[in-house]
Amino acid sequence: MNRTTLPIAALMGLVSSPWALAVEVDWSKVDQAIGRKGAEQAGGVHKYGFPRSDLNVTVDGVAIKPSLALGGWVAFLPTSDGAMFMGDLVLTDTEISPVMQRLIAGGVQISAIHNHLIRTSVPVLYMHVSGHGDPVKMGQTLRDAIALSKVPPPASPASAPPPLDLDTAGIDKALGYKGNANGGLYQFSVPRAESISEDAMAVPSSMGTAIAINFQPTGGGNAAITGDFVLLGKEVNPVLKALRQHGIEVTALHSHMIDDSPHMFFMHFWANDDAMKLAQGLRAALDLANVKHAPEARP
Repeated sequence: MNRTTLPIAALMGLVSSPWALAVEVDWSKVDQAIGRKGAEQAGGVHKYGFPRSDLNVTVDGVAIKPSLALGGWVAFLPTSDGAMFMGDLVLTDTEISPVMQRLIAGGVQISAIHNHLIRTSVPVLYMHVSGHGDPVKMGQTLRDAIALSKVPPPASPASAPPPLDLDTAGIDKALGYKGNANGGLYQFSVPRAESISEDAMAVPSSMGTAIAINFQPTGGGNAAITGDFVLLGKEVNPVLKALRQHGIEVTALHSHMIDDSPHMFFMHFWANDDAMKLAQGLRAALDLANVKHAPEARP
């Protein structure tokens, strides 16, 4: 079958899958440009972490682990002409301006700057960034910009943390999804059911479009929770109301992307209470969003 006889559906499939004709990226060169090693994610994504382990941040007396709410990151997806990337840099208020200036000079787009939490002991802001082109050049720009902050260099692999002081099986059952232990936290990533695109390119859930839920044990079966719900406009207030009814604060509501379709809102939350009680409240909110269900986990 020559190209002119391909079915229309097949041609549409090629157009709608940006990685179908993607170039092969030498990730070792991108690793070298950024100055740290990335990790493979679902959907062909290559992700880099920039945790702010240098910051001692508390909220309501709870010391925030980097993986709870201080984990900056960028993720690359190969395209037909290089790669696109999206990310979220965790910065202090005095770091915003110099980092932004260097990113702009290197052609990186800024899509949002805002808080995710409230009552932090140290002013912490989140700069959402994106770009498209040569991944090595973009990686070098990111490295140069991050060097203007106090983001620490990559740390040596940490020893295994102690077992989580949480009923993880009970939390799984309450939420209807299977979580993963990571860096002293219990984490969930719940993808949206619909496809989300940015600049007409499909964005995999591993690039920040999945609902993120993090549990950090605080003793006695309690946990501090934070993360963000990724929502359509019509879902925002029903989910907000459900969270508040279950004692979970909504700490921020905003966009992370500019040209996304459908346009999504990101609702960040916080609570420190009985972990099972919080899991039930989060489940009530999840049930109001158009998410992919996990039949093997949900009753």
